Amino acid sequence: MISVLSLEPGGPESLVLAERPVPSPGPGQVRIRVHAIGVNYPDLLIIEDRYQFKPARPFSPGAEVSGIIDAIGPGVGNFVPGQRVMAMLGWGGMAEYVCAEAQRCSLMPDSMPFEDGAAFLMTYGTSYHALNDRAGLRPEETLLVLGAAGGVGLAAVELGKAMGARVIAAASSEGKLAATRSLGADGTVLYETGALGKDGQKRLAGQFKTACGEQGADVVYDPVGGEYTEPALRAIAWEGRYLVVGFPAGIASIPLNLPLLKSCDIRGVFWGAAIERDAARHVEAVSELLAFYAAEKIKPSIHGLFPLADTAEALKLLASRTVTGKVVITVP
Repeated sequence: MISVLSLEPGGPESLVLAERPVPSPGPGQVRIRVHAIGVNYPDLLIIEDRYQFKPARPFSPGAEVSGIIDAIGPGVGNFVPGQRVMAMLGWGGMAEYVCAEAQRCSLMPDSMPFEDGAAFLMTYGTSYHALNDRAGLRPEETLLVLGAAGGVGLAAVELGKAMGARVIAAASSEGKLAATRSLGADGTVLYETGALGKDGQKRLAGQFKTACGEQGADVVYDPVGGEYTEPALRAIAWEGRYLVVGFPAGIASIPLNLPLLKSCDIRGVFWGAAIERDAARHVEAVSELLAFYAAEKIKPSIHGLFPLADTAEALKLLASRTVTGKVVITVP
């Protein structure tokens, strides 16, 4: 089979295409003939050795896939060959075949295209865990979403609306904001790019406060970090919940007087660890998300499709931060 391999730490250009043996599923595993692979920001981090997990090399990036089970290992009783599934792997997905723990696989509806399946679990799983399990978002609350046109950002916008919240979407271009409005965002904030400095942060805090209203944001969803965190925290409501989802713009330094003055919580969101610690809740959450999908309240927004041979180009596009929604790799 063909795999995309990381042989040494580096950017997308460091990846190579190579032939590898087709793996055999071990106990509790299924083997999937991959049809589509979701591309996510952690894929960039993991090949640069900047992610929470550092697999031994050589390894393939690719945290989520969709495809068809073609073999099962010992002890697997809930899946059979021929079933269409989507799976969370952590890494290893950028290949024609992968073996996955059965508990990390979910059946796909017959109506769901493989591209949607590969773009589903990471973004909606992360955002639903954040908004539902970590923040307890309630109807009529105000939700401020930073990086609202990225994969997890658009998912947060859709889920916020599906859960009955008032959603304020923030992004770096009018085109991106238009995408959030098409998914139901109630208000938008166009923020500056590049270094903000103290003056830029002050202006941005004012924009957030104006958009969220006098009471502020009950929940802030932050997959951006860096200089954008403090302005958003200044716009949070009394006893609000600030969700730390990611930090492609850098890890923020937060003045701790702000949580005191707002009596607010700062809550970490580590969905990958959460599904390991509570597999039963993961199964429930996927079922709830698929119900939203069936009701047409959520649907992955796919920015572009790439063949497996162009994985490096797909990752470069993601790194450019010009993507609206998800990038997906397809395997014939």
